[in-house]
Amino acid sequence: MSTRRPVLALLGAPGVAPPPNLDQLADLAEIRHCVAGDLAQVLPGADVLVLWDFFSRALADNWGDATSALRWVHVCAAGVDSLLFDELTASDVVVTNAHGVFDRPIAEFVLASILARDKRLHESMALQRDHVWKHRETVGTSRGSVLVIGTGGIGRATAQLLRAVGMRVVGGGRTARESDPDFGRVIPTAELADHVGDFDNVVTIAPLTSQTAGMLDARVLAAMKPGAHLINVGRGELVDEPALVEALRAGHLGAASLDVFATEPLPADSELWDLPGVAISAHMSGDALGWREALAEQILDNLRRYVGLEAPADGVALAETLVNVVDKERGYVTATLRQGG
Repeated sequence: MSTRRPVLALLGAPGVAPPPNLDQLADLAEIRHCVAGDLAQVLPGADVLVLWDFFSRALADNWGDATSALRWVHVCAAGVDSLLFDELTASDVVVTNAHGVFDRPIAEFVLASILARDKRLHESMALQRDHVWKHRETVGTSRGSVLVIGTGGIGRATAQLLRAVGMRVVGGGRTARESDPDFGRVIPTAELADHVGDFDNVVTIAPLTSQTAGMLDARVLAAMKPGAHLINVGRGELVDEPALVEALRAGHLGAASLDVFATEPLPADSELWDLPGVAISAHMSGDALGWREALAEQILDNLRRYVGLEAPADGVALAETLVNVVDKERGYVTATLRQGG
């Protein structure tokens, strides 16, 4: 066990409360609080950086001499696309994320989105506002099919929940698999256009990487089943938004439930706000009550692991000890890096 008290730089956002277990963190490390504009002052000598402001790109702007002591960066989000940059990827600094916290809430959000569309709940609310009584028929969700693009923890939790209500679920991932316990089978994302037409619903949960950016382009959207439903709870940049607008405007797609966008907040003049069949939410699919407490517990658990190391500067030992270590080349946590020693 290291005898030196580590220094933890905690990057928060203006007006956002710090982790609720701050006193427990302070028992283990010297805490230096900052926001993005102050990061340059607190980084020198810091062993650990926690991005409570998980979309911040400030570390890239301050990389260099100030980060010479840095050994570990933790991002309080599942996606690390806002953080990773070439110098960090090439370094020995270990990156961890919030893998697991958002799995079930996002899965429930996806199911709710499918049910809302199938049961025409959005239409019912609009008719209620206008005091219109109009009988309509709905879709039997259990007879539907879903392609879940993204086979990590969130994708698997989503597949399990959708299968539980009787839906036929197939996964979309980097490599094809003819047999999978959660998805039945997995099709390669490089061949999306050849497969998306088989599904009533297409869900995008994949991490944003150079390989996945724009993966649902005009060609893939055109190949989707007429009247199909697109649900995006991953990153806005996974979808070609102008092509999506055109597919919705033309009536080729029947619905889109969108929780993430290329620009957030979604600009008030975006056509997506008013297109028929579109349901918009404010990047909140994973934020079920208690999510901040769960994130704080992850930080504390990994900090205890860090403090317990004999040599925290040993990158190999650190990567083997911490939980939810990100494969910096791939941009997400792989199965082999999920659980520390």
